[in-house]
Amino acid sequence: MEKIKGLYLKYRHAVPLAIYMVIYLTWFAWLEGRNRRDYTVIHVGMDDYIPFCEAFVVPYLLWFAYVSLVVVFLFFKNKQEYYRCCTFLFTGMTVFLIISTLWPNGHHLRLDEMPRDNVFTQAISVLWKVDTPTNLWPSIHVYNSMGAHFAVMRCSALREKKGIRIASGVLALSIILSTVFIKQHSVFDVATALGLGTVMYILVYRRDLVLAAWAQRRMKKRVSM
Repeated sequence: MEKIKGLYLKYRHAVPLAIYMVIYLTWFAWLEGRNRRDYTVIHVGMDDYIPFCEAFVVPYLLWFAYVSLVVVFLFFKNKQEYYRCCTFLFTGMTVFLIISTLWPNGHHLRLDEMPRDNVFTQAISVLWKVDTPTNLWPSIHVYNSMGAHFAVMRCSALREKKGIRIASGVLALSIILSTVFIKQHSVFDVATALGLGTVMYILVYRRDLVLAAWAQRRMKKRVSM
């Protein structure tokens, strides 16, 4: 019993993650099961100029391992950095759920017929069967890739691991590009996710900038009085 208690005290920071994932997956499953015909279509002109590149399904699918590995690594390596990463990820994911609930959205970018038959197009066909073209804005693939890379770049244990940091950046960028090249997202989904990720980076990882701006604003008010 003492051993179990010790393990719980050592790893109890897994509880918030487990609770949130149950809430997120349940909420997302409900969204996916709603009426798939009554939604706002997301489309911008740039979407029509982006070619279909099936090979990008590889980084798109690697996203699941990438984000999970970063979270698990921080879970065991540094509790404070783990909490920061989770704060970043959970905030964006919750914003996504709220938007999808209040403003159902989707796109009509998927191809009616695959231009080629190979292992990549076959993988995309399977993906499209299990993942509906709805509940897309902002792109969680884009947002969480940013969050995972930011966590890697800010991780004290990886500060001297240049190869890992570069690989993380390349993978994150590849995942972001994959969302439009395999027609999973509109450029609008990507752009808004990049904007949200930038704001959250400042709030989560650069609070010093926020506090400095706030202090400067208060100082200007006092001087004007």
